[in-house]
Amino acid sequence: MNFSSLDLAPEILQALDACGYSKMTPIQQQAIVPARRGKDILANAQTGTGKTAAYTLPILQQIVDNPKPTTPENARALILTPTRELAEQLANTIKAYAQFLPISVTALYGGVKMSSQEKKLKAGVDILIATPGRLMEHIVQCNVNLSKVEFVVLDEADRMLDMGFITDVRSILQKTNKKRQTLLFSATISRAVNELANKLLVNHEVVSVAKKNATADTVEHVVYPVEERRKTDLFIELLDEYNWFQVLVFTSTKAQADALMRNLKKDKVKSSLCHGDKSQGARRRALADFKSGKIQVLIATEVAARGLDIQGLEYVVNYNLPYLAEDYVHRIGRTGRAGSKGHAISFVSREEERSLDSIERLIGNKIKRINMPGYEVTNRDVLRKKLSKYGGSSRSNKSSQTTIIRNKDNHSGGRRKK
Repeated sequence: MNFSSLDLAPEILQALDACGYSKMTPIQQQAIVPARRGKDILANAQTGTGKTAAYTLPILQQIVDNPKPTTPENARALILTPTRELAEQLANTIKAYAQFLPISVTALYGGVKMSSQEKKLKAGVDILIATPGRLMEHIVQCNVNLSKVEFVVLDEADRMLDMGFITDVRSILQKTNKKRQTLLFSATISRAVNELANKLLVNHEVVSVAKKNATADTVEHVVYPVEERRKTDLFIELLDEYNWFQVLVFTSTKAQADALMRNLKKDKVKSSLCHGDKSQGARRRALADFKSGKIQVLIATEVAARGLDIQGLEYVVNYNLPYLAEDYVHRIGRTGRAGSKGHAISFVSREEERSLDSIERLIGNKIKRINMPGYEVTNRDVLRKKLSKYGGSSRSNKSSQTTIIRNKDNHSGGRRKK
């Protein structure tokens, strides 16, 4: 189904054509029409499925259909998102969709000066994109008035719940127009997300284009069993053996990310960091260098798991498994996007096998194991004795009994260029 069939404003169709878009994705086909009619929506869609356009285009069209002058300190549409990276990316994407319209788009997020954002708010804005924390700061300083907001989007709602933003979100929404249209988009649907939808949405329509908590069919998942202390060695060896150029690596903590960075530098692997201790400018430069191919490895914590759109990214490595099984879906959503092939590679120690079991239950599939010679994990009985010494449990995932000998056809692509 083509966008041209939607009877959108010529300026919107012109922008879509300039962006290279002609056919709608499944989420766009299901969400755009009811959203354009003013319906509240709860949408469940995997990352990389075109959900930004699914909520932006109906809002743009409604603004075109009902033009109003921009007034100081006010906004017509509010899009809340959990991270500054995603806020910045959304601003760029939405500006592209609105490039031929007299519509202003502004993003508010931490890590930059309040004063420059305050000036934009004082002038008024049509579409305001914000992280909850920074928006609350502007509200406290009376830089913005939300009483005239007509459209609200909660993007990555599940992530905002996970990150503890829900109190701020509810406080923000209380300041908006009670007759607003609300669109809630989530990569995963949980009980908490459903409860949030029932409290915030009115006679809403549910739109879903994927199995609950599904991962893209274009992504191949593999696990390398390995001792925690040997993960860096394994990663460097795999980089040497296979052409894993442009690899996004996730660690669970900033300390793990810093340690991996130091070891990669010793091996002269071009890499950079993206985590909460880095300034917004440093994180932006790291992502830009990664996208342009200046660095081979981008090491990130959970802060980068959502919203990053890296065209053509083939490899995502879970150096450590995430604490929440749902975050596995978000992490690997960076690869296999828009029908492209991707590889999700996880390093799993004995201690992480229960986390792996939770992930497999969540996605509804067993993940194949690749036993790398020279990196055999500690014998299960040895681990049991070690855990029992400290009062721990020795239960582990039965699926770890699966053994698949390394096949060089997996993830290969030639030797890494030094």
